[in-house]
Amino acid sequence: MSSSLQPLMPSPAAHSARAFVDGLALRAGEGAARPRVVAAMIASADGRASVDGRSVALGHPADRALLRELRAAADAVLVGTATLAAEGYASLLDDDQRTRRRERGLEETPLVATVSRRLELPVGIGLFAEPSSRVVVYTESGAEPPATAARLAVHRFDPGALDLGAVLARLGSEHGARLVLCEGGPTLLRRLVAEGALDDLFLTVSPLLVAGDADTLLSGPALEPAARLSLRDIHRSGEHLFVHYAVSR
Repeated sequence: MSSSLQPLMPSPAAHSARAFVDGLALRAGEGAARPRVVAAMIASADGRASVDGRSVALGHPADRALLRELRAAADAVLVGTATLAAEGYASLLDDDQRTRRRERGLEETPLVATVSRRLELPVGIGLFAEPSSRVVVYTESGAEPPATAARLAVHRFDPGALDLGAVLARLGSEHGARLVLCEGGPTLLRRLVAEGALDDLFLTVSPLLVAGDADTLLSGPALEPAARLSLRDIHRSGEHLFVHYAVSR
């Protein structure tokens, strides 16, 4: 099965996921108020974000390649704790991507940022067992963090003060992040949109009809007003579509 992206619209990007991401120049400019935030999500043709609680059944080799190249470009990956647990996060990048990051003077994997008001973490997944992993948790809890092989840092907010704008500001000021990749889940992504903190959406549309009560891309109260998107690019690989939107301001 091919993992190349074939353009449906004129695009300056080459067909490989690496060339496509490199051509986007996604990082925020020097001195920006916050990092640029892009989301990579996948959904069935009827809008469901998972099958049996996981997104893997929706996927395609090109989707995996695109996600990992976005990770390779990102300074930080922002992901909810429920998504970390459901998807069993581990080994964020391939070996050649780690090497490329080192050659650019970066840590070999991006920082993983998550939000847990009560400091409840799925420490049984592979991410927390990898000494090369760097994880930062934003919380309102005063509890002690669990012991992990990963390099775990905790940033605490006063009760009621934790919002994603403040998280992004800290990722920029304290960790030098200029590009943050959000991988969901649907509740976290809705909060980003509601706070006006999402810049781009990379949406893979899987050729499946799922129905049921699985989450859609965004989960939570209706957005008022609805967020408007501007179409930037469309590609395909097999029967999957890859759509790049910018969030209109």
